[in-house]
Amino acid sequence: MPGYRTRQLVVPLGGHDFKIRALSDIQQFADPHGFAERVGISSAQWSLFGQVWPSGRVLAEAMCDFEVAGKRILEIGCGLGLSSLVLQRRQADITASDHHPLARPFLDHNARLNDLPNLAYCDLHWAIPDVELGRFDLMIGSDILYERDHIELLANLLKRHALDCAEIVFTDPGRGNSAPFTRALAEQGYSVTEVRSRFNESDTPPNRGRLLSYRR
Repeated sequence: MPGYRTRQLVVPLGGHDFKIRALSDIQQFADPHGFAERVGISSAQWSLFGQVWPSGRVLAEAMCDFEVAGKRILEIGCGLGLSSLVLQRRQADITASDHHPLARPFLDHNARLNDLPNLAYCDLHWAIPDVELGRFDLMIGSDILYERDHIELLANLLKRHALDCAEIVFTDPGRGNSAPFTRALAEQGYSVTEVRSRFNESDTPPNRGRLLSYRR
């Protein structure tokens, strides 16, 4: 037994019903061998990868019709991989990445649930350069600006792995870190287009959630 409970969700996106195995709730925790602890994932954070969050749905919806032809794409902090699965179904060149020890097995399982081949995957530690990962035309992520120190880590990661003409698309539920992140990317030559988005039923205009698109 894995030590945690799961549930199966159906998420309609782009005319398809995506089947997603998720943790049953945010109270789940199982790290018997200390794998998560050794990479800095606390018991309070452990279950966060295993949910379908509103930010993830907004990003996945954006990827349903985003121009992806000829682009090499990286999803940062993929979690259950909803956006990556949308792009895989569209036959995009997508690499999913995360640092949670269960992210890959959940992603592979969700690919099988949707009759898709396994996705390319990278165990990506934001603070440690990966010399083999290469550079990308499009880099995406949902709700990954949830801690202040993530701003510098992500800005440096993008600097290492973004092509000169790269696009960056992030969703942020309004945690307060998007403005300093935008300033950090401005130093790399990016400009931002911001679309206020409704992330849940209680969100009312002006919505706190944002779909952030960076280009240079």
